[in-house]
Amino acid sequence: MVEPRDRTRTAGDCLLFSTADWDEPYWTNKQHTARILAHRGWRVLYVESVGFRSPKLASGKDWARIWRRLWRGLRSNLIGPERREANIWVLSPLMIPAKHHWPIVREINQTLLKSSIARFVRKHRYAEPVAWTYHPYMLAAIEGLARSRLVYHCVDDIAAIPGVDVEAFEQAERKLLCLSDVVFTTAPALYERCSRLNRNTHFFANVADADHFGRALKAGPLPADLAAIPSPRLVYHGVLSDFKVDFPLMLAAARMRPEWQWIFIGNEREGQRSEFVSELKQMPNVHFLGYKTYEELPEYLRGMSVGLLPTQLNDYTRSMFPMKFFEYLAAGLPVVSTPLDFTRSQTAGLEVAATPEAFVQAVERQLRRGRLTPDEAVALVGDNTWDARTVKMLGYVWPESGRQGALQPASAH
Repeated sequence: MVEPRDRTRTAGDCLLFSTADWDEPYWTNKQHTARILAHRGWRVLYVESVGFRSPKLASGKDWARIWRRLWRGLRSNLIGPERREANIWVLSPLMIPAKHHWPIVREINQTLLKSSIARFVRKHRYAEPVAWTYHPYMLAAIEGLARSRLVYHCVDDIAAIPGVDVEAFEQAERKLLCLSDVVFTTAPALYERCSRLNRNTHFFANVADADHFGRALKAGPLPADLAAIPSPRLVYHGVLSDFKVDFPLMLAAARMRPEWQWIFIGNEREGQRSEFVSELKQMPNVHFLGYKTYEELPEYLRGMSVGLLPTQLNDYTRSMFPMKFFEYLAAGLPVVSTPLDFTRSQTAGLEVAATPEAFVQAVERQLRRGRLTPDEAVALVGDNTWDARTVKMLGYVWPESGRQGALQPASAH
């Protein structure tokens, strides 16, 4: 049975090609965008990651993940995408898990994906869906499909991820940029790159679920494992990846201020063996609380004094706009970050530092200013929420319905 839906330009059908699986513990732009579209009446087929690098032969976790994905892919191929929420179906692509850089492997994978999408579109009678993608390895899968707009939402510098075939990816991305009706980017550096090939490119910073994280502004009990730790408490939450987090900087800073409590919420990256993390775990003023669900995070942020973005600077991270920035602000936390590109245009509620000494001084300034009041938090987050950003984006996807005003990064002027 086909569900009734609004067929106006405010709601339609969408094929969303993600770089993350739906059940990833740390949600990203992809899941949030799918959910917001669904809440606005769109029917969304969420296509999980097609994979960008070949597995490491020595990594048992890599191969375990591959077998899980193969099983999900077989199941999706046999019984169809699974409905996970109202208006959202999830397709786990069935594909060859290795040698993505071989043309024959890419062709087979795209053929399998195209077949799965075509069956779903026919079954649910999708009406000229929007193709909204976060990567370029889907063009062959929508070739010949009766669709409307092609949207490229560039949120990461995927070519900078270790193990990715840079030449193949850049070639595919150039083709996608030339074909896309509209391009959205989340960082000034990504805007500069994409706008060279597509003039209809727009900068939209990462945002936050302000209502969800705003729960941290309300009085309430702290989780037991956090309440046992004295203040001031400084927090980083997210994947504890030594490719993204500057653990040497954190180690040096924690040694400089043993009276401060440095708190990490999240799990380490799969297969990681970091000597700096091992040293941090031995320090009495450093606390690793493990993974906490998205639902639990506001309760933990309620008890923090400063939000940390100690991002390691490399080709991949430099162009990042961490979602945690507005999440921290929405929760009432002033922020200290290493000098990522986004810090050039975002200054309110933020201190920036590159060295351990400067980082400690920046934290001291934020501790003196104290947590944000509810009014300050609302003002600093502004319209940087998922709902507001999605509405603005749809104004560019359907310009004939009332195009939004130009929104460019500061560095683009």
